[in-house]
Amino acid sequence: MYGWIWRHLPGNALVRALISLILVLGIVFLLFQYIFPWAEPLLPFNDVTVDEGAAQR
Repeated sequence: MYGWIWRHLPGNALVRALISLILVLGIVFLLFQYIFPWAEPLLPFNDVTVDEGAAQR
């Protein structure tokens, strides 16, 4: 998959590397701005199974 993307980018290796970096940064931005906030309520990170009284003896 990465080879296919690399072959279809225009320019020489330096231009391709810069375009690849911009694409990666854009995908990371979209993930942090839209996908992760949307998915966060669906994830079970706030469901703790540790009992509060178990640590006190």
